[in-house]
Amino acid sequence: MVEEVWQVMNIFSSKSRASATVGVQPVGSAASSTMVGSSRTDLLESSLGGYTSVPPPVLLANGNGVAAPHADLDKVAILDAGSQFGKVIDRRVRELNVYTEMLPLETPLAVLLERGFKAIIISGGPASVFAEDALVYDPALFQSPIPVLGLCYGFQLMNTAYGGMVGKTARRNDGQTKIEVDQNSLLFKKMDTIQEVLLSHGDSVTIVPNNLTVIAKYNDLVVGIANVEQKKYGVQFHPEVDLTVNGMQIFRNFLFEIAGLRANFLMANREQECLNYIRSHVKSKTVLLLASGGVDSTVCAALLRKVCSPDQLIILHIDNGFMRKNESLQVVESLKKIGLKVIHRDFSDRFRYARRRRPEEEDGADYVSVVSPTLMETVDPEEKRKIIGDTFMEVANVVLKEDLKLELNDVLLCQGTLRPDLIESSSKMASQHSEAIKTHHNDTNFVRQLRARGLVIEPLTDFHKDEVRRLGLDLGLPAELVNRHPFPGPGLAVRVICANEPYKAKDYDRTVILLRIICSFSSPTWHLSVLHENVRNTLTLEEVDFLKRATKEYVIAGHVLPIRSVGVQGDGRSFKHVAALSTDSRPIPWPVLSRLAEIIPRICQSISRVAYAFGPVVKHEIEFITETTLVPFHVVSKIQDVDAIAQKVLWDSGSYLSVAQMPVILIPVVFDEDTVDPAFPGRKHSVVLRPFISNDFMTGIAALPGKHIPEEVILKMVTEIQKVGGISRVLYDLTCKPPGTTEWE
Repeated sequence: MVEEVWQVMNIFSSKSRASATVGVQPVGSAASSTMVGSSRTDLLESSLGGYTSVPPPVLLANGNGVAAPHADLDKVAILDAGSQFGKVIDRRVRELNVYTEMLPLETPLAVLLERGFKAIIISGGPASVFAEDALVYDPALFQSPIPVLGLCYGFQLMNTAYGGMVGKTARRNDGQTKIEVDQNSLLFKKMDTIQEVLLSHGDSVTIVPNNLTVIAKYNDLVVGIANVEQKKYGVQFHPEVDLTVNGMQIFRNFLFEIAGLRANFLMANREQECLNYIRSHVKSKTVLLLASGGVDSTVCAALLRKVCSPDQLIILHIDNGFMRKNESLQVVESLKKIGLKVIHRDFSDRFRYARRRRPEEEDGADYVSVVSPTLMETVDPEEKRKIIGDTFMEVANVVLKEDLKLELNDVLLCQGTLRPDLIESSSKMASQHSEAIKTHHNDTNFVRQLRARGLVIEPLTDFHKDEVRRLGLDLGLPAELVNRHPFPGPGLAVRVICANEPYKAKDYDRTVILLRIICSFSSPTWHLSVLHENVRNTLTLEEVDFLKRATKEYVIAGHVLPIRSVGVQGDGRSFKHVAALSTDSRPIPWPVLSRLAEIIPRICQSISRVAYAFGPVVKHEIEFITETTLVPFHVVSKIQDVDAIAQKVLWDSGSYLSVAQMPVILIPVVFDEDTVDPAFPGRKHSVVLRPFISNDFMTGIAALPGKHIPEEVILKMVTEIQKVGGISRVLYDLTCKPPGTTEWE
C-alpha cells in the first residue's frame, strides 16, 4: 500500500513540476490559493479528487508510542523538505509526548485538515526557495488557522510566502553561533536574550515583509520571524539538534504555548516494539546478520536471539582487510562471551581486488561486473564505499552457498541500520528530498534491491546512536560492548584519503589569500587590500575584535591543503579543501584555534574543515601530495599502526568515554618540504586525530584539548605516532559538524 501511495505522490509531484512557475507567490496573492509550482486545475483535481481519498505517504517515523487511555491525539505534521535533521525533529516532538507524522512537503493543506493535524513544522533542506526547480508546496499553509513553525528552509519559505525576499549573502553560516532573541515572543518564552544555536545555511533572508515581525537576529542577519495573529513562526537555525542549547524549550513553547496542544502521546516500550517488528517479519524464515562487533549489529543480534531459534539465526563476521589491528578476533571473542555463535571469514583479498558492480538496468536486474578499477586502485571515496558495500553482499552469498548450501534469496538479511545512515545515504526511506552525504555500506544499490524484494529487516531504522545504546543496556548487554566507539562498515578503507594528484578548487589562489588574511588579520600588510575589506565586511564586530586581538598576540599560519574532505553544509553535501593552522606559540592556544576553525569556513567558501598541525609553524605552501591508494602492506598497515597507538593511549588514559568517537585518518600530505620533484613526490603521509563529541551523531563538536580531554593525552598520542615510519606530521581536527562530518570521507 505504501508503495502504491508513493506512486500517486510521484505522479502528483511530476505533474506539479511539469507546469512549474518561477518564483514564490506571497500569501494573499491570486496564486496563493493553489500549490506553488503547479497549475491550479491539476492541483484542485489532485487535492479534492482521488488524492485525499488515500492518506499521503508517511515517511518512516517513530511508531513506538501509544495514546493515553481514551485520549484523542493532538497531531503534528512534519513536512519534509530534505533536512538531514528531519527525523530529529520527529524525535524531539515525540519526546514531549506529542504525536507526529512525517509527510512530504508537497502535501496539500486540504489533506492536513482532513487528517486532523493541529500544528505543522516545516523542516530544513538543501534546496533554494528561489531556484527554478524549487520544491513544490501549498502556500495555503500560511493562510490557514493551523499554527506553523518553519525551520531553516521552512523559515525562508515562510518569508517568501508572505512577500519577503531571500538571497545569497557574502557569507554562509555553518556552526554553533550566539544569536539575540526577543524575549517577548511566545516562541522564546522562559529563555535568555542570548542563545546558542546551530546555523547552517547559504541563503539568507534579505527583506522581511511588513506582515512579519523580526523576533531573532544574528547581528544584522534576520534569523527569526513571526506573524503572531496567524500563529506563524520561523527560525533560520535548527532547534532540534544538540548544538542549539535550548531547542527543546522552543518546541515546548510552540507546541503548548502557541499551538495549545496536549501532551497525550506516551512513549511505549521500544524493546517490545522491535521484537514485535522482528517477529512479524521473520516467522519461520532463516535470518542472516552481518555482525561487525559494533553496538548496532550487536543490539540486533540480542534482539534476534529473543525471537529466533538457534537454527534460524546465522551470525556472520566478515574481515574485509580494513579492520583495526587484530580487531576481528576480538570481535568474535566478545560476541561469543554473550552467547552468540559466530561464523568468522576472512575475505581480505576478495575486497582488495573487488570492482564496482552496477545493475544493467534500473528495474532491479541481476548485478554484473563492469570494467572499473579495483578497490586498491580507487581514489574516489564514494566509489570505495559502494565497492565495499556490494562486496559484503557478494561474500555473504559465498558463505551461504558454500558453507550453508543456501541462496541469498532464501534468507532475510538483518542489518543494524540507523536513521543517520539512511539520511546520509539519501535513502527514500528517510526523506524524499535529502541529498546524499556519503553512501553507507548498509544502504548501497544492492541492499536497496534486496529491500524492494522484501528480503531485508532493519529493526533500528528509527533509532539514533544514543537510543541504541540505551536499548543495548536494557537488553542486558555489557557496558563495554554498548559503549564501544562507532566504526564505519568499510573500516579503515574510508579513513585513508586516497588521491592521485593534488586537488585545487577553481578559487584556490583566492582561498589561499583569504586564509592568510584571516590568520594575520591585524598585519598592516593587508590594510589597503580590497580582499581584507571584503573579509572585514563579512565579519561581525565581535569577530573583528577577536581577530585583531588574536593575531596580535599569536603568530598563526594558515595553509590550504591540496586535498578534499566530505562535509555537510546547509543540509547538503560539500567536498572541499582542508585548512591547516600552525603556530610556534606555547602553550598551544586551543581556544583561539577553535574559534578560527568556526570563522574560516564561513569566509572561505572552498574550505569546510580546519585542523591544527602539531610542531613548528609551517613555512611553505603544500603543493604536492603523496600518491595514495589502498595498497596492501603499505598504506593499510600504516593506518592500522597509527590507529592502534592512538586508541591505546586514549583507553589507557581513561579518556575513552570522554568522547563519542575518535577517527584516526591518514592523509596524503607532506609538510616541511619547500621543493618537491613532481615526478618523485614524497612518500610520507600525515595523520589526523578527530576526537568528537556527540549524542546522536547528527551534529557534534570537536573535543578541545584541555577542556574535554586532557592535553597531555593528545600530546602523548602525537609523540607515539611520530615514531611510526613515514609520518610527516600529526594534525588535530577542530571542526564541528556541520560543516565537517564526523568522518573525513
